[in-house]
Amino acid sequence: MAHRIITQVVVTGTRVLSRAFAEAWKQASASSQYAKAQAKNNPGAANTFASHGLTLEEACKILNVKPPQNGKANMEDVTERFKRLFDVNDPQKGGSFYLQSKILRARERIESEIRQAEEKASREAELKEGWKPKVFKDR
Repeated sequence: MAHRIITQVVVTGTRVLSRAFAEAWKQASASSQYAKAQAKNNPGAANTFASHGLTLEEACKILNVKPPQNGKANMEDVTERFKRLFDVNDPQKGGSFYLQSKILRARERIESEIRQAEEKASREAELKEGWKPKVFKDR
């Protein structure tokens, strides 16, 4: 009798695990296909989510700031809101580590966007004025 119960438990457990695995596989496959389609339709968007974990819109909503316009943003405002929200959500003060990490990632995402825009602008400016090597004449 005990052998029959153990067999039923093992068979039922195997069915549950196999169904869960199959469902997880389907979701991962669908997510991968969706990401490929998004990257194909919008080549610049491939970098917006995958490498940072947050889109720029999500980051701005988390910190409640306006999105950078032409690579310019009020970094004092971003830093002020970051510090306030980061301190409020300190786990030692009863806050949430998850929210604190989201706030940190949001600030990093906005800074990354601004840094990329500044680098692009400096490259364009260098191309516009031509390449001028830095030569030290005193040597």
